[in-house]
Amino acid sequence: MRFVCVLLSSCFSIICLSQTSNQKPCSAAEASQFDFWVGDWELTWSDTSHGTNHVEKIFGNCTVHENFRDPKTNFLGQSWSVYNANYKQWQQTWVDNQGGYITLTGGMAGDSLVLTTAERTVPASISASGKLTSRMVYYNIKPDLFDWSWESSTDGGKTWKQNWLIHYKRKK
Repeated sequence: MRFVCVLLSSCFSIICLSQTSNQKPCSAAEASQFDFWVGDWELTWSDTSHGTNHVEKIFGNCTVHENFRDPKTNFLGQSWSVYNANYKQWQQTWVDNQGGYITLTGGMAGDSLVLTTAERTVPASISASGKLTSRMVYYNIKPDLFDWSWESSTDGGKTWKQNWLIHYKRKK
């Protein structure tokens, strides 16, 4: 019984201390690093393919929510990105209408935002090493445009191969 009282007292103290903190959730400067992405975008890849992306901040400006659409193939996807101040990194989860599920982590690297998957085991038909790491890189970031690249590495991130390049242009 004494243990339960000590535990409850500790929990109550932590709750009270966290409620008296003046810092608002998601107020770290890093939590705004994805703000360039917020808005409505026209996308181009392979010079002839086009899609759209609607990106907004939700949940008290703590979460960046993406809605991707390729009308030609009816490919739909969504991601949720949050800056985790405890780990000092961005965490993103992607899901799509083809059963895709990807988790990535990362942050700013110079003028680019880079999110990377954990290395995973894949069939030899995908990678001779049996290992694959993927990353997305947001770069050439300007107010109304940027480039996004999906890349993969089979050597633990020593070298990267570009698999998909998308040019973003803000809708007017």
